[in-house]
Amino acid sequence: MAYYLSKFILWLGGWKVSAKIPQNIKKAVMIAAPHTSNWDFVWTRATFFVLKIPVRFTVKIELLKGPLKWILNSLGAIGIDRTPKLGKKQSMTEAMVQLFNKRDELIILVTPEGTRSYQPEWKTGFYRVAEGAKVPILCGYLDYKNKIAGVGPAFDAIGNMDDNIEKIKDFYRPIKGKYPEKGVL
Repeated sequence: MAYYLSKFILWLGGWKVSAKIPQNIKKAVMIAAPHTSNWDFVWTRATFFVLKIPVRFTVKIELLKGPLKWILNSLGAIGIDRTPKLGKKQSMTEAMVQLFNKRDELIILVTPEGTRSYQPEWKTGFYRVAEGAKVPILCGYLDYKNKIAGVGPAFDAIGNMDDNIEKIKDFYRPIKGKYPEKGVL
């Protein structure tokens, strides 16, 4: 049902879908950039339903209660429990690495900017999660100028983090978000 509804939504919006995910990738951090609008979630979620990629996104575990649990789970939410363990609150990075360690297959969607506003410096959590879990980083994108949604290259979180993040940003620089001035420069 979600597949056909998503195809219809993308068709209505005039979007095309493009993907190049290697078949052997079962675990990955999927970054979504540039993230400039609330509409990004609608187009991204529809795209991954059409591509049949079981992308998940993290929410506080407290949100997964009652009727909201059913809605969020159907959209791909996965709960993060950061309650203190042995007197220390777990970091988001540690919690996400544990999610990868507990599963045979998992692709988690993360926005590296951490906001819809322009961010010249990306947050590095996505990279640290990929590094800690020993999984690749996949580049999900929405190119509003050409109305193409998809997945670009995979990067390994090995070596110099700053250099690797610059290479990832190089992929995103020609891609225009809904509000290009908030995108990757």
